[in-house]
Amino acid sequence: MPRGAVAAETRRRWRGEFPYHWDADDLTSRRGLLQFAVYASGALFASTGVLAVLGAVRSLRIAEAQQVALASQVPPASAVYFNYPDSDSQAMLLHLPSGEFVAFSQRCSHLSCAVYYQPEQSRLYCPCHEGVFSPETGDPVAGPPQRRLAQITLRQDGDVLYATEIQP
Repeated sequence: MPRGAVAAETRRRWRGEFPYHWDADDLTSRRGLLQFAVYASGALFASTGVLAVLGAVRSLRIAEAQQVALASQVPPASAVYFNYPDSDSQAMLLHLPSGEFVAFSQRCSHLSCAVYYQPEQSRLYCPCHEGVFSPETGDPVAGPPQRRLAQITLRQDGDVLYATEIQP
């Protein structure tokens, strides 16, 4: 007789001698627990894929052009801080000593601390971990950041500067 059949026969005989209902008899078997674990992990895996796709779609949303500043009112070697593409996203417009205007997200690419323009040292500085970025390109120069700052595309109509899109 197969081993499983012997165990079932022993269980039946034991039940005949002790005919009491025990709540633990209704508990999940090991097989049921394993099936649940497999299905739950599959659902978790699928949901992370869905969240990744939603995050990518959200980051691709196109923000409307937003007026940032009047070029004539931003002195060279200075910064204007503003929110773009929404009220929760801080950004900065830099008027470089060369006369060029550039804009970046103010969020450090390392751990999302606020980055500030230090024109006297010609750098963008993150005080959290002493990260340094180039004000011309947003590329990391020193410290722990490995990725550049997200750049904001600017458009100038006459004296008015507009932020048109953000490039991660």
